[in-house]
Amino acid sequence: AAVDRSDPAPSAAFAVLRVPRLGLTVPVARGISKRSVLDKGYVGHYPGTAAPGRTGNFALAGHRNTHGEPFRHINRLVPGDEVSVRTRARTYVYRVDQILRQTAPRDVGVVRAVPRSIVKPSYGYDEPGAYLTLTTCTPEFSSAYRLVVWAKLVR
Repeated sequence: AAVDRSDPAPSAAFAVLRVPRLGLTVPVARGISKRSVLDKGYVGHYPGTAAPGRTGNFALAGHRNTHGEPFRHINRLVPGDEVSVRTRARTYVYRVDQILRQTAPRDVGVVRAVPRSIVKPSYGYDEPGAYLTLTTCTPEFSSAYRLVVWAKLVR
């Protein structure tokens, strides 16, 4: 059988993200390169952000449209939803806590160790913790803004 090289290779992933509300299970790869990560259907781990389950911010990016569109429906998440990240060592469970429906692509505060929007500073956190950040483009079919979902580690 022919191998489709455009599909993500399971060996390239270091974790699997699972979002039960969305019926989503997707591999997580290092980096946020469009060509080698996002355009291959992976969710990408922002360089320099925390590892899963660690203090800091495990920040991820994914396409909303095209290339498998793993984050197409993250706008449907609500506070209280659980999201899990499975690594070889264990599974970490996070609970959605805050949603920033729209911010500027330049809003780098959302992926900092203690995430807080620099564009809309009422969104984010003041204290160190173990956070998960999901980012994607918004509105659908546009890259004009970013949608951000934050979750806190619960187990």
